[in-house]
Amino acid sequence: MGIEHDIHQVSFQSARQKAMLNVLYTYGWLLERVKTFLANEDITHQQFNILRILRGAAPQPLSTLQIRERMLDKMSDTSRIVDRLVAKGLVKKVTCGKDKRLVDVTITEEGQKLLKRLDAEGDHINDIMSNLTEQEAELVSSLLDKLRKSA
Repeated sequence: MGIEHDIHQVSFQSARQKAMLNVLYTYGWLLERVKTFLANEDITHQQFNILRILRGAAPQPLSTLQIRERMLDKMSDTSRIVDRLVAKGLVKKVTCGKDKRLVDVTITEEGQKLLKRLDAEGDHINDIMSNLTEQEAELVSSLLDKLRKSA
């Protein structure tokens, strides 16, 4: 059982094509599991990503541009996602004191509490990768890092 079975394809043009399809398929597989985990808290994976970025920057605020630069999904509409987080009371945004064209975004105490609840359930996220040993997980990360450096 492998990617051939999962996507019902018996041959590939090359091992590189097979690897690329496997990475894309696995991304979707992982994302579905993360979405399921986050659904209990009624947040998306992009919202989760922004909350974690803001927690890491706290107490310093970040502009939406700075957030976008750090996001896993660079195609996200950061401003729209931030507005949804504001509506949920998880982040706060104010006009930047130095540049009125920018807004500063910070995580609220409620946002911090949400991340603590999710952190406490972190075993669920780790379970997604439980088929890999720590050494195998390091190898996968290393190979993915190497792949991105080729572009």
